[in-house]
Amino acid sequence: MKKLLTALITLLFVVQIFAPLASTSAFARKNKKEQNEEALHTQYLNLQWWEKYNDPILTGYLQELYDKNHDLKIAALKVMEGEKMVKVSLANELPQITFDGNLGRVMRSSDQHFGNMVIPSHAQYGYQFPFTATYEVDIWGQNRIRTKSVEKQLDIIKQAERASYISLTSAFASTYFNLVKTDKLLEIQQQIVDIQTDIVQKTQKKFDIGLCSVNEVIAEEKMLTTQKELLNNLEHTRTILENQLKVYLSDDSKTIERTDCDSLAIMQNLPLKMDGTVIEKRPDYIQSEDNIKKIGYDVRVARKEFLPKFIIYGQIGLNAYHWDKLFNNYSQLANVGIMPSFDLFSGGRKMAILKLQKYRYEEARHEYEKAVLTGLQEVNDSTAQLKTDLKNYDESVERYNLEHRRYVLMDHKNKIGAASDLDLLYNKQTELMTKREEVSNKINCLISTISLYKATGGQDLFSIKEPEQQETKENI
Repeated sequence: MKKLLTALITLLFVVQIFAPLASTSAFARKNKKEQNEEALHTQYLNLQWWEKYNDPILTGYLQELYDKNHDLKIAALKVMEGEKMVKVSLANELPQITFDGNLGRVMRSSDQHFGNMVIPSHAQYGYQFPFTATYEVDIWGQNRIRTKSVEKQLDIIKQAERASYISLTSAFASTYFNLVKTDKLLEIQQQIVDIQTDIVQKTQKKFDIGLCSVNEVIAEEKMLTTQKELLNNLEHTRTILENQLKVYLSDDSKTIERTDCDSLAIMQNLPLKMDGTVIEKRPDYIQSEDNIKKIGYDVRVARKEFLPKFIIYGQIGLNAYHWDKLFNNYSQLANVGIMPSFDLFSGGRKMAILKLQKYRYEEARHEYEKAVLTGLQEVNDSTAQLKTDLKNYDESVERYNLEHRRYVLMDHKNKIGAASDLDLLYNKQTELMTKREEVSNKINCLISTISLYKATGGQDLFSIKEPEQQETKENI
């Protein structure tokens, strides 16, 4: 009994000494873990790529998006939940120690007969203080494989978090550039409305002096209403886009600032040809790979369920019927043993679970093949869209330059009296409409680069080499 008391006192003493050190170590590990998570999230944000758009306002908003967006916070919490699930699985691999104390009083209301021995009615106290330890011997590695499955599930959740960063930053940047475009289109459309108003007034004057018919006046007034309608729609679009950005930033009262469209530039020398390996960094591709591995572990666990289990158990403590005799030598309680367990009949449950996991494995394999095809399609579609938008932008720039030359010539003719003011206004209006197409194509090019960035899994597009360049490099 003295040895037992000495062991308990020593254990309490050691815990008392090392508990502060353990808490300090845990705090240090926590800080290091937080730093690693911060670095990982910064990598997910990929500000180095977004800085290539040369728009400090956009990069500032993306940092604010990282700090405030609710979807990103939810994704981070899901990762934390997955980490705790791994910890739970790891805990199941370790021995379990429990304390189940029992304080009670037994009262017998009648005599008890054990053969010729008679125990009269009595009342009796019972004091039990046992520590129970159990450990399932992982002979077949089943528990370890189950933990590996949970760890793969955590990897899948982490890729889902990375996908949230790529998706949200891409959606925010696209909405931001659309807002920049809308601002510029509103500016141009207001000029068009002003010019059309002058045209209506001058046409009315021509009608008043009999130089045109009333149909011409009606046609110009009808055109004015059409241009005003376009202006109203643009104002509505601007409001919608601003509201969307406020939701992304989780601040409904925020005033959305943005750069001027003219200060934006089209990225040059982007890769317009990519091989199939570019999709290997996509979150959905990595998730599909991890899912196959995870379900592969689940299949192995289901197979090992058919094997017997062995549980080692032990118990040590105190057991007495009188409080004052609780610490006597004969009140000590101890036992140890091994308990084999094997299900002789389970109604086909284990076989059904094994087949279920095999079906899930086949499903995961098809999901992987689908992810490969989907990734290639999105990369090819985004590349084709970028090519088309770049060509359209070049065509619109050339078209605007031609219209601008026409306007300059018409302005010269107006100054020398060879063209009327109405002719000059018509040419200016046509030039502005062409400018409107150029602005739209310019922003479309920027949004196409964002789509390609998203399709490649958030990679820096300038770091991707075209297939011909890769072959040349290999030959060198």
